[in-house]
Amino acid sequence: MLAPVSHNLALTTILRKRELPVNGEVIPKLNQRVLATNIIAEAEYSYKHHLIDVARLLGIKPEDAEKKLNDIRVGQNISAGTIIATGGGLIANDVKVKESGRVVAVGGGQVLLDTSGKELAIKAGISGEIIEVIPNRGVVIQEVGALVQGIWGNGRVNSGTLHILADKPDHVIEASQMDISIRSFVILGGSCQDAESLKAAADITVRGLILSSLHPSLLGLARKMPYPIIITDAIGKKPMNASAHKIISTNQQRENVTVNAEAYHHYTGTRPEVIIPLPHSNLPPPPRKVESFAPDQKVRLRRRPHAGATGILVELPSALQTLPNGLRVVAGKVKLTSGEEITVPLVNLEVLG
Repeated sequence: MLAPVSHNLALTTILRKRELPVNGEVIPKLNQRVLATNIIAEAEYSYKHHLIDVARLLGIKPEDAEKKLNDIRVGQNISAGTIIATGGGLIANDVKVKESGRVVAVGGGQVLLDTSGKELAIKAGISGEIIEVIPNRGVVIQEVGALVQGIWGNGRVNSGTLHILADKPDHVIEASQMDISIRSFVILGGSCQDAESLKAAADITVRGLILSSLHPSLLGLARKMPYPIIITDAIGKKPMNASAHKIISTNQQRENVTVNAEAYHHYTGTRPEVIIPLPHSNLPPPPRKVESFAPDQKVRLRRRPHAGATGILVELPSALQTLPNGLRVVAGKVKLTSGEEITVPLVNLEVLG
């Protein structure tokens, strides 16, 4: 059975495709270097329209309504309150636009407005070199460095110089540690258990916060913070896994460290991640997206009651296993770092690469 992989790699080649969902303009050129916060493609798209039936509103035939339209043209921008047609009779009956928009169709005594007017911009999400341009859609970006992937992100992205507060995996961050000397840094902070720490980080305008865990009551606040936040291990209170902490903590003062706190998506494989650019002479192999479950792999549990716990997959029984709730599933035996041995459905596991 294939297993999803969460990567903690000290040196790898990282490739990321960034695409618009609709056709638009691609900004950077082939072989150009970009920063994580650079916009690489943008487009205008529509999702909301308003139909104005002039003929019905004036109580006349469509062909007569066409003559009363005040020179309305496709592509024209019309502000709310604009009179687009006027009826005859003793009392003039004006047809006004209720919402500002752009005319996309005129005919049959009707006017169709696009009232959304939304612009879409895609950020690079990773600092690196453009190795492929996808016409009208986006780019493929390549970087070489360390890669640490997490379990949760607040949807923001930024980059900066790395500063280590959490010198040990079980460090708990406190608001008093957020002083002006670490302003505009990406912070490795350990576990966060209080709102004051998140707010203090915003006050000193940090570029990003890397946490091992976060108290569940703080998730809503974390989503509102103006800087990216990544959780590497668990919702609750848990130390950072040793491999992730070693990779990040040994890169103190490294520049252009990216914190891309995009949400984990099961189907696309995107994950919140920390990318640390590193010098290199040759391109190391890229990480594997999936692996087959096998004994002796380091794994992490993805669902309660052991969500975030790590251990070693010690056995893969060939027969279906019966869980305490009576379900018979494909499962493996995992020895947790605490020493406890449990049977876990394979769909609840991911390999730590």
